[in-house]
Amino acid sequence: MCNLYSITTNQAAIIALFRVVNRYVGNLAPMPGVVPDYPAPVSRNTDTGRELSMMRWGMPPPPRTGGPPVTNIRNTSSPHWRGWLKLENRCLVPANSFAEYAPKPNQETKKKDEVWFALNDDRPLFAFAGIWTEW
Repeated sequence: MCNLYSITTNQAAIIALFRVVNRYVGNLAPMPGVVPDYPAPVSRNTDTGRELSMMRWGMPPPPRTGGPPVTNIRNTSSPHWRGWLKLENRCLVPANSFAEYAPKPNQETKKKDEVWFALNDDRPLFAFAGIWTEW
């Protein structure tokens, strides 16, 4: 997944789909462009039930590499990620669409265009699987 998605569905629809018990997001304005390091809503299980909360997109990078938050964890067998793959660190990231770069650069701009994907033209709510931690 590219590092760009949108969540434009209202809070009531998110709460209904994910059966949220607690919500800690305040007024949730449409977010047409969520990028790494932005806060965005997630649904996660807690001791008091399922909650909707705002969390920053990105996980701590491995200590030996440093750098910006990691947004796409591909090597789940790495010892660095293994501790966060447990059930208690799983979450759902609501979205209406996401973007990927076109395979080839645009001939006019010489840059790759963003191509947006959704379940259908109505852009219904869906979710990405995610993991979370406090850091």
